[in-house]
Amino acid sequence: MIARVKDLCRTDERLVAALVYGSFVNGEADRHSDIEFWLFAGASAAATLDKGAWLDQIAPIRHTVVNEFGAQVVFFPGLLRGEFHFATEKDIDSVRTWPARSGPTDRMIVLDRTGALRDALDSLPSQAPLPTTPAEIDELCGRFGNWLLLAHHVTQRGELLRAADALAHTQRHLLWMARLAEGRTQHWLTPSRNAESDLPPEVVHAIHRTTATAGPDSLAAALTATWVLGRRYWQQLGHDVPIDLFADLDACL
Repeated sequence: MIARVKDLCRTDERLVAALVYGSFVNGEADRHSDIEFWLFAGASAAATLDKGAWLDQIAPIRHTVVNEFGAQVVFFPGLLRGEFHFATEKDIDSVRTWPARSGPTDRMIVLDRTGALRDALDSLPSQAPLPTTPAEIDELCGRFGNWLLLAHHVTQRGELLRAADALAHTQRHLLWMARLAEGRTQHWLTPSRNAESDLPPEVVHAIHRTTATAGPDSLAAALTATWVLGRRYWQQLGHDVPIDLFADLDACL
């Protein structure tokens, strides 16, 4: 199916550039992976390009929806998910604002009639930048604390589904803290990706204990486990550790 999309891109004169990104570029794809593309049309063609008709050329379609990021998401037979961003030639320059490439430039480029896409991709780092300064690291730890406090308060109020949602945000920041502290910063942009194989087994086990169902006892146990691990990493990583806040959290959790 990827080969089919590439053929369509190369033979469609309305397209100026196209790229593939994600697991199939970085070598981590399996049968559960999505296919993901950006398609850049010429200014005059973009206004009249029928996205649905273009996607219909790939394979039978079960359903399509525009996601919250403006991409066309297509469900193909076999539950294969495709994500297609339709953009204009002018949008190629916005690629320079991405945090990193998915893989080598040559593996990402499907079509580049002007060379602008290669220039944009080559300007990107191969890996997303990490928080390295004391201020950046303290901000990461502080954001963990922000979500933890919210999860605690809404649990106490009895908004259990909201608490589970807040806890998920807390866990995301905890995973970032764990990756930074353990020196396992691969998959930084999506810290839960391959966490079970990236992180030490004992850390994975501890993070599993921070998950919860939307019940008072489950949430209380998860919040305590989250704080125990988060406290350790905050002290290890942080440069401006808020001792009074720690004491308040120790008393509550």
